[in-house]
Amino acid sequence: MDSNAVESSIFEHTLSTRVGVIQANSTDDLHLNLQFLEQQLVELSEQRVSMVFTPENMLLFANTTAYQEAAEELNRGPIQNRLSELAKRYKLWLHIGSFPIKQSSSKLSTTSLLFNPSGELASHYKKLHLFDVDVGDAHQRYRESDTYQAGHEVVTCKTPAGRLGITICYDVRFPALYQSLRESGANVIVVAAAFTQVTGKAHWETLLQSRAIETQSWIIASAQCGTHSDSRNTYGHSMVIDPWGTIAERLTDTAGHFVVSIDHQKTDEVRQAMPLLDHTRFHTNLKE
Repeated sequence: MDSNAVESSIFEHTLSTRVGVIQANSTDDLHLNLQFLEQQLVELSEQRVSMVFTPENMLLFANTTAYQEAAEELNRGPIQNRLSELAKRYKLWLHIGSFPIKQSSSKLSTTSLLFNPSGELASHYKKLHLFDVDVGDAHQRYRESDTYQAGHEVVTCKTPAGRLGITICYDVRFPALYQSLRESGANVIVVAAAFTQVTGKAHWETLLQSRAIETQSWIIASAQCGTHSDSRNTYGHSMVIDPWGTIAERLTDTAGHFVVSIDHQKTDEVRQAMPLLDHTRFHTNLKE
């Protein structure tokens, strides 16, 4: 968890915050991906959003060699400097779903980056659960551990939309992480993803709604979509789900964005009517 301690009230928010969610069809061309990102930020800034969320692999959807070549040290390097400038120029919080960050070992971390409107790196999160799975698609064998090493920390950060819990893609299959985020004070949780077509069609919406209902939190799911190479196809269907499990807004299978208001009156109502955190007999973070 980051250095911001959980305050006496778990509800750290204004009543309603407008956020933008980007769905991308990123490629192995980092500069084209950056151009697409800035185009989306121009349009979203005109709609007066406070925060923008982007999917996993927003800036580069490629292979181990390309990730190693693009990787930077945390909060250093021309790509992160560009992201900082974009957040500052458009006066918004910018969440980058993942970017390869150098580690002391030979491997990288796949890391979410969160920049504030001053261009500062406000928080970052290293993906905890690596996707080492065999899938019945053209790519067949996914082994993120060949490129990345897993993170070790659960991360939340105070933002205009509330206390944000940060997760990446495969993390969504591990409910204990989301319970830990809830106990750490999160009332909004982001899932930055590049779900495969096969697994997305089967489980994406169900998993997201389950995590929203269990944690009584807003779930912001920003996804990759479409064809990225001869063997890589992602599901898309970015969506925002409210704390009752209702889909507030969504896209289908094309790149673009939408805007939604995160309304914490809804959060308060759901949590007060059904106080799950008070009733649970299983705590991951809190002392008795």
